[in-house]
Amino acid sequence: MVFVLGEYPIEGRGAAEIAASVERAVGIGDLRAGQSLPPMRELAVRLGVNPNTVAAAYRTLRERGVIETAGRRGSRIRSKPATTGREELRVEVPAGGRDLATGNPDPALLPRLGAVLAAAAREADRRPVLYGDDPVDPELVRVARAELDADGVPEGPLTVTSGSLDAIERLLVAHLRPGDAVAVEDPGWGSVLDLVPALGLRTVPVGVDDDGPNPDDLRRALEAGARALIVTDRAQNPTGASVTATRARALRAVLREHPQTLLIEDDHGHGIVDLPLHPLAGVTRHWAVVRSASKAYGPDLRVAVLAGDPVTVDRVRGRQRLGPGWVSLLLQRTVVRLWAEGAVDRVAVAGAYGARRDALVDALAKRGVVAHGRSGMNVWIPVPDETGAVARLLQAGWAVAPGARFRLASPPGIRITVSTLTEGDITPLAEAVAAAVRPSPARVYG
Repeated sequence: MVFVLGEYPIEGRGAAEIAASVERAVGIGDLRAGQSLPPMRELAVRLGVNPNTVAAAYRTLRERGVIETAGRRGSRIRSKPATTGREELRVEVPAGGRDLATGNPDPALLPRLGAVLAAAAREADRRPVLYGDDPVDPELVRVARAELDADGVPEGPLTVTSGSLDAIERLLVAHLRPGDAVAVEDPGWGSVLDLVPALGLRTVPVGVDDDGPNPDDLRRALEAGARALIVTDRAQNPTGASVTATRARALRAVLREHPQTLLIEDDHGHGIVDLPLHPLAGVTRHWAVVRSASKAYGPDLRVAVLAGDPVTVDRVRGRQRLGPGWVSLLLQRTVVRLWAEGAVDRVAVAGAYGARRDALVDALAKRGVVAHGRSGMNVWIPVPDETGAVARLLQAGWAVAPGARFRLASPPGIRITVSTLTEGDITPLAEAVAAAVRPSPARVYG
């Protein structure tokens, strides 16, 4: 049986088939964000199935982040369904244009990998990794633990994941169930804002300023039932925020009132920022601090170190054993060599990104444009109309990221990645931005 919703036929006899039919339609764009689905009983009659079958299909779609229920108004496709992903909001860079949208590090600041990969391969030849071996390189643990200790991260076991997002997914699955709420930064990392509903969880926005998440927003989110908080300690994407000592104390005070909160700290900026870490960990029962190698050593090195409380780390390890098993020891040994041997001059890299950020922010300020970028490789600019601003900059030859990729309830903005900017780029880019966004709003984000 087939039910036609607009121009798309919903079909299937079982719950899985019906759910897959809707999800497939969202994925190819035949069902649009905000579009209503038929009432369950009506669809059941049209398909000739039991209403419980349709109810099960809708439940599956909700858990996957594809649809949402709006009370008596029924079910509809989410405004940003997990099936589509925020990367669909990317900007196509025209021929001859500059790509300031993708968020990549500067390739010139990444270390050369040939020698360290060869050394790791020679070690693998001498001592092949076999099933049953320790899935975490002990030297990586030693080096990572020493740096975490120096940064004030509490004692706790370590494990390794395939990057920050892999760690965040495993942590959420380890503690939460579909329907639970997660407090997330707004604006925040688009991949996290996609991941949370894809796991069947609900996002609760927490405003961000230059010093990190807003404590009052966090308190409201936790009092409303959020069971987890994901916070970026430094080089926050997209705003460049960095949690200060004063803000960290305020956030820890809020978390002490909710000790059952799962706290996830993403320190992906480790190695590319010169601001100190002010960790929040230690005031909740379950916590984790994640450090990725991708920004400092290269996006293809899918290695992140995860420190956390014993229960959390044990759950992550256990679930990992049932899936990929472990992160390649070849990659782990490559990263530890890069890390321990100082392959990246952290002061120089942080200084290079900082100089580019500061130059752009200062040039924009001289032209009356408010911009934010305290750390990392991005600058966030509040705008009255981000679609128009992105289009005008694209016409001028600059591709920037629309703020919709990073927002839930926060005001519009655009993100500019400064990684590859040269001194000669600053003035023409600032002029183009000023022309594209005037009148610049005085209101800050968050």
